[in-house]
Amino acid sequence: MRPARKLSKRSKPRVLILGGDGYLGWPTAMHFSNRGYPVAVVDNLSKRVWEAECDSVPLWHVPTLQRRVRIWKKITGKDVKTYIGDIAVNPRFVYGVFEEFKPDVIIHYAEQPSAPYSMHGRGKAVFTQINNVSGTLNTLFAMRKFCPGAHLVKLGTMGEYGTPNIDIEEGWIEINHKGRKDRMQFPKQAGSFYHLSKVHDSHNIEFACRVWGIRATDLNQGVVYGIDTDETDINPEFLTSFHYDQIFGTALNRFCVQAVAGIPLTVYGKGGQKRGFLNIRDTLKCVNIAVDNPPKQGEFRVFNQFTEVFSVLGLAQIVKKAGELFGMKVKINHIPNPRVEKEEHYYNPSNESLLKLGLKPILLSKELVDSILLKIKESRSLIDKEIVMPTIKWKQ
Repeated sequence: MRPARKLSKRSKPRVLILGGDGYLGWPTAMHFSNRGYPVAVVDNLSKRVWEAECDSVPLWHVPTLQRRVRIWKKITGKDVKTYIGDIAVNPRFVYGVFEEFKPDVIIHYAEQPSAPYSMHGRGKAVFTQINNVSGTLNTLFAMRKFCPGAHLVKLGTMGEYGTPNIDIEEGWIEINHKGRKDRMQFPKQAGSFYHLSKVHDSHNIEFACRVWGIRATDLNQGVVYGIDTDETDINPEFLTSFHYDQIFGTALNRFCVQAVAGIPLTVYGKGGQKRGFLNIRDTLKCVNIAVDNPPKQGEFRVFNQFTEVFSVLGLAQIVKKAGELFGMKVKINHIPNPRVEKEEHYYNPSNESLLKLGLKPILLSKELVDSILLKIKESRSLIDKEIVMPTIKWKQ
């Protein structure tokens, strides 16, 4: 195996971002570029196609990736190299990117990211699993061939764990069984075909680390919310895609749009479902911490990436209170749960590793919710009320 490329004390690792056109990918590209890292992004732009297929329109227009890269260069003087191609179906393309760019770090977002999308019939379930698992496998093989010393930072999800009636550790658990002990990956109880694709990724990456000696960090991320980062604030065209529909919208973002639009907040069932949440700015900080503190060669490291735990009803009540202070008439509706999930349960996941490495989280304050509501209010006329209610059911 070729050793990792030696970096001088002043040089920063070359960062390749897979899925650089997305809600997290584009802010990540700007974040690292703005801090002096050489950055390249890869995307096949397919999420824009999926959005069109599902009538899932972002709240505001998002310029093309190529246009955003050009404007970024004009304003900051910094280059972000762009590769357009499909990592899931075209391994030659993947190999070409790795051979040319020679990354030290690969940040992997390039997957179909929606649980409801994966539950919308056989075709989308099969596509999600093939697309996500194949893209990760092609990435692993490219790493082994061209940069075996590089560090893979893979975006996983807290949804891999499900909601077990025990504390959730960070990826690994010590097992004592019939007098014998072992350290094993934490049991997974995924809640959709999308989440299962992430479980397959985790097992494949751990296997590659164990057998090939590559190194990887699996960031099991909670539910992300928010709009602004330091870099999106530079220019309106740098705003990332913001969804509020049933397929690509996340809980807090959806509730905030519903409050502004005068639509009752759609709480599924009792609303006791608990999840880990974090602000989009904290996503960038967590990824940066992982990049700057790589694991040992051959190590598969797992961080649970969230900052706070809320129930869905608790989150809706926070938005309701904030909206009412703005003079909005905000109601909460408990609607039949389209998902198959526990609506009241124990939930106690660990998230110590990133905190120990220096993460100072942005907690969900009134001021933060206010800022999201105000940003959405600027685009209130663009809200399509017809795409808010859930129609995809887990048992259909």
